[in-house]
Amino acid sequence: MSKKFYIATDHAGYALKAYVKDFVTELGHKIVDLGPDSADRVDYPDFAKKCADAVLADEGSFGILICGTGIGISMAANKVPGIRAALCHDHYTAKVTRQHNDANILCFGERVVGKGVIEDMIEAFATTEFEGGRHAERVSKIEDCIVGADLK
Repeated sequence: MSKKFYIATDHAGYALKAYVKDFVTELGHKIVDLGPDSADRVDYPDFAKKCADAVLADEGSFGILICGTGIGISMAANKVPGIRAALCHDHYTAKVTRQHNDANILCFGERVVGKGVIEDMIEAFATTEFEGGRHAERVSKIEDCIVGADLK
């Protein structure tokens, strides 16, 4: 089934963006580039928020965020209520974060993973569905943390 992805990077993730866009398109998915438009230095929180806002506004869509390590951009995206951005390093983490965490943004670092691993992660993320069940209650508790509700 075809999915829609939004992609954004910072300057440290910019070099991989065209490759990722081509790969996502080859898989039959739509991808929307939210910037930046060059490798000039930018602040990753600005692009993390832009992607997070787009994913939230477009129900059923997903995001891909890339910076040098994936750490900063995932931390920034996770500040947006409703976003579950997962920093992944391999096929397994990309698959399980969809199954168990209903992640809606895949994050990784250009300086950390190679193209083959990136392809595996994107394919796993795009084809794996959320399992729900006991995991749905946990995802709900994640959302409660964001808005400051008490956990039971």
